[in-house]
Amino acid sequence: MNFRILLIVWIFCGVPFSVGFMENGKTQIALLKYSGGGDWYSNPTSLTNLALFCNDELKTNIDPRYPTVEVGSAELFNYPFVHMTGHGNVVFSASDASNLRNYLIAGGFLHIDDNYGMDPFIRTSMKQVFPELDFIELPFEHEIYHQKFNFPNGLPKIHKHDDQPSQGFGLLWEGRLVCFYSFESDLGDGWEDPEVHNDPPEKRLAALRMGANIIQYAFSL
Repeated sequence: MNFRILLIVWIFCGVPFSVGFMENGKTQIALLKYSGGGDWYSNPTSLTNLALFCNDELKTNIDPRYPTVEVGSAELFNYPFVHMTGHGNVVFSASDASNLRNYLIAGGFLHIDDNYGMDPFIRTSMKQVFPELDFIELPFEHEIYHQKFNFPNGLPKIHKHDDQPSQGFGLLWEGRLVCFYSFESDLGDGWEDPEVHNDPPEKRLAALRMGANIIQYAFSL
């Protein structure tokens, strides 16, 4: 992640410089809070478990105590990686959409994980952010599926949902993947504490490994 670009944005947008993405020497990833009534706070243990898994498997130094950041806040620029989830409605104001656009163009990365029911709202909201872009399904050969862990058939299927194949979509800005959208998979449920959903161990491991791939890919840009 090239944070020199982010520093330019901070300076020229009048945002006070901050190194919030480093807390006590640890990198922080954040959970995105949005309006509209959708439960953005779903899966409260998922990011903690993903951070611990990445620290163990990838030798990262991610703080498992993740912050929450509002989509329209200047604090968004403090975090190299932001995760978004939920089941329902998503509403971005014009300033929210502009802020998120600036963040992603500046070098930030957004992972959206449909916890079921987000799809029509996500597509509408992200169209506000990038009117000129459409989500494209990433081919199985894409690098995000072939980081430390190999997923030759693309995104793993963790939960049933509508019993459709899982799909990984992306928004590409000038050739760079700025947003990865995991649909019909439910990675975040798989990251949760084992007793929350009682998923088979192999399903939970697949979810964590795919999550680690997303982190590794995003941090390598």
